[in-house]
Amino acid sequence: MAIGAGGLDRWARAQLSNLYGLFVLSMMMFDGRDAAKILALAATSVPSLGPCAADTTYLMVGGRLVRTPSGQPADRELDRIVSELEDHDTGVTLSDGKWRWAILLRGLSGVTGCLVVVAEREPTVDELFLLNVLGQQTSAALASAALHRKEYEQRVELRRSNDERALVNAQLTETVSRLRQQQEVHDVLTRVTASGAGEPGIAHALSDLTGLPVAIEDRFGNLRTWAGAGRPDPYPKMPARRREDLLRRAARATRPLRDRDRLISLVRPHHEVLGVVALVDPGKTASEHEIFTLEYGTTVLALELAHQRSLAEVELRLHRELVDDLVIGTDNDSAYARADALGHDLRGPHHVVVAQWHGVQADDAVSDAITRAMAELEWRALCSRRSGVVVMLVHGIPDGEALFRAMTRELGADTGVIAIGGSCSAPDELPRSFTEAMRTLRIRQMSRTPRGATSFAQLGLYRILDTGNSRADVEAFVREWLGGLIDYDDSRTADMVHTLSEFLESGGNYDRTATALFIHRSTLRYRLGRIRKITGFDLTDVETRLNVHVATRAWQVLQGQPWEGRG
Repeated sequence: MAIGAGGLDRWARAQLSNLYGLFVLSMMMFDGRDAAKILALAATSVPSLGPCAADTTYLMVGGRLVRTPSGQPADRELDRIVSELEDHDTGVTLSDGKWRWAILLRGLSGVTGCLVVVAEREPTVDELFLLNVLGQQTSAALASAALHRKEYEQRVELRRSNDERALVNAQLTETVSRLRQQQEVHDVLTRVTASGAGEPGIAHALSDLTGLPVAIEDRFGNLRTWAGAGRPDPYPKMPARRREDLLRRAARATRPLRDRDRLISLVRPHHEVLGVVALVDPGKTASEHEIFTLEYGTTVLALELAHQRSLAEVELRLHRELVDDLVIGTDNDSAYARADALGHDLRGPHHVVVAQWHGVQADDAVSDAITRAMAELEWRALCSRRSGVVVMLVHGIPDGEALFRAMTRELGADTGVIAIGGSCSAPDELPRSFTEAMRTLRIRQMSRTPRGATSFAQLGLYRILDTGNSRADVEAFVREWLGGLIDYDDSRTADMVHTLSEFLESGGNYDRTATALFIHRSTLRYRLGRIRKITGFDLTDVETRLNVHVATRAWQVLQGQPWEGRG
């Protein structure tokens, strides 16, 4: 039907008012709201566009339309109909007979939601137009929100990627810096090792690289090398039991072990502990770099000490082989050549010196003590072990008493004998000097004082009374001159032979003889009277006195007690 001019004006103003409302609504939908809030705004705006209300709203979630918000009353029939909608808006008929219209909300990728409106009557064409415009605005707003959400997610992902990249770059920078530091440690210690600086060089390099004092100890806790400030004097040494416990704990640890104000690392090329490297760190400032430097330095030192030990073992074996050949006998030319190769000059006077110690558990301990003692005395010598004794070929004239004192300090026992053979001017004379040293050793060990130092030259008469050779002749000589006294002593448990020996050794002095025998002068006079009566000797006769004196000394040799410190 026709509309008057006034009615047309009112209709136009109403339409403009509705379009303005939709414009404002559109601005609100595009202000950054999420999909659920956009859909809720559209639902609350439906009544303003006509005699309708929003019945139900849906959002596409996981490929299916889901009621939004989730608290709406369920309507299975409506849900089924909406889920079967294809790609266009349509009316919905339910059992309550009300008019319903399903507005599909579409985006770039397809359906994004659905708005179902309900009314008591069917809206006019104009009202339905406004509802469709609302649907288009809502669809556009949902598409925009999806784009914003995707953009936001991309920004978040990009920020996360940038953060990860920055973290990786920081880690890479740290790794490069650490590798450069480790390369510097490697280069410095390699140069030190190649230079032959040994333990002191390694210790000073570790101190320079870490900025901390460094101590290198042997396995017993004795200081071998110190580098850096603050060296304690005297150097502290922990008790043996605590030291062994510390070494056991350090051996079980996979990294350097902190022991109070020190970080310690075992020098252990294989399974044997050769020593300990310690970083002195009372402030506990050592970082991973210092720990790496300590570990690497310990490895370098272990290789250095293992190499030194291998060289020492080879040198010791060559020394022993040369000494063994020299005391057996070899030609001079080869002896000189082999000694020169070992850095020892065999030219000039040499003596064979032998040593044997009782009460020391290991032969190696005696050999090591001999080596240290000779270094202390600055002797030039070659060493070996032979027949249970340590054998030395010493250049020059050896001081046996000085060596005995040094050995006593090293071993903590004075239960040994050092015997020195005669001088040799050439290597082919060394077997003779070795024989003389062994005879001297044997005679001193059988003496009343089986410890100390003796040279073959000091034996005097004992050289020809050595029980090692011609024993039968010596026994016959003793029986010829002392047989009567020996029989008397055996039958009466007397001590006449010993009394006569002490009297002759004291030069016939009554007081010295009585003191040596712990008897009174009158007892001595009685014994000497009995001796003259038994033997018939006239001790004032020079020839008789000489033979009797020799016989008493030979008797001492046969008794296994010849040495009393007299030449």
